[in-house]
Amino acid sequence: EGEVKNKTEFGLFIGLDGDVDGMVHLSDLDWNRPGEQVIEEYKKGDMVKAVVLDVDVDKERISLGIKQLGGDPMESGAAGEIRKNSIVTCEVIEVTDGGLNVKIADSDLTAFIRRADLSRERADQRPERFAVGEKFDARITQFDKKTRRVTASIKALEIAEEKEAVAQYGSSDSGASLGDILAAAMNKAGGDEDE
Repeated sequence: EGEVKNKTEFGLFIGLDGDVDGMVHLSDLDWNRPGEQVIEEYKKGDMVKAVVLDVDVDKERISLGIKQLGGDPMESGAAGEIRKNSIVTCEVIEVTDGGLNVKIADSDLTAFIRRADLSRERADQRPERFAVGEKFDARITQFDKKTRRVTASIKALEIAEEKEAVAQYGSSDSGASLGDILAAAMNKAGGDEDE
């Protein structure tokens, strides 16, 4: 634990015992948000807790990390279960022109859904159809621990569900249209409730 002595474009300098300063690099401030944004929340004189990441005696450098105090959201809890192609529940946290920023339920992870992945139907590929706080299911299309990029797609989930319905209730070769197949699926689903 130490006091913030200085803020620079590289990170925070924290005073440690014995008149030594340690530095928290921008990239070690927060798991999810850019360091340039997070460093604004700190001011000189703040007392902060950090973890010692590295001590370089020759260069007299001590590297500290603040984000390491909490577990990596990419590794912890429900996030440990998430893989590429996982189906997850998403909650919209921001609507942008390019798509949606979403939080994945039961985890600290956020993901991005590009405009083109909002629906199979071009007419429905409009981010403004969605509201902050709205929830829906999507499929993880990219889960990269190194670059910390998670992308999801509603379109990929729709395509996968359609393939499954076709496989289960008839093939396109059998002359059944998707409409027939979905009707059969709906009837089956409806029929189960009566039993």
